[in-house]
Amino acid sequence: MTGLSHSSSGESPGLAPVTGNEPQVLILGSFPSVLSLEKQEYYGNPKNRFWAIMEELFAVPAGLPYPYRIALLTQHGIALWDVVRTCERRGSADNRILNPVPNDIAGFVRVHPTIRLVALNGSTAARFYHRFADVPGLPSVILPSTSPANAAVPFAEKIRKWRIVADNCEEA
Repeated sequence: MTGLSHSSSGESPGLAPVTGNEPQVLILGSFPSVLSLEKQEYYGNPKNRFWAIMEELFAVPAGLPYPYRIALLTQHGIALWDVVRTCERRGSADNRILNPVPNDIAGFVRVHPTIRLVALNGSTAARFYHRFADVPGLPSVILPSTSPANAAVPFAEKIRKWRIVADNCEEA
């Protein structure tokens, strides 16, 4: 595998959204890593701190099999998706995303009117969200990226900032 993520047909090489019945917070990444795409799992790179943060905030054990982690997360009112539906990119670095095509975030929010906050996982997700998909009237917050590339931000600081997600959720 070359590590090139590309879709010339217009079909999404990204991941489908994950949601429960009444999501309250939509967490948006930029675009899945090569490893996440291979595994077909959000935050599939074991060095990504997303699941460790979810364990701290929601007691969702990071070591559980993926389907169980997703089920527990959605019970807490969390939905997961990415801003970018398809793009060209060598490797997994966000700064290598070319020709991004956005997901229909506004349409997702219309179908899920219980969403009260969009949590943007890192500055690249925020940049693409505000460029392509900003939903008027829906609050959004830029959080420190959980990516291994953002190792300069201490884990305790990430937990502190990400707590806003837990503060906006009620277990379904």
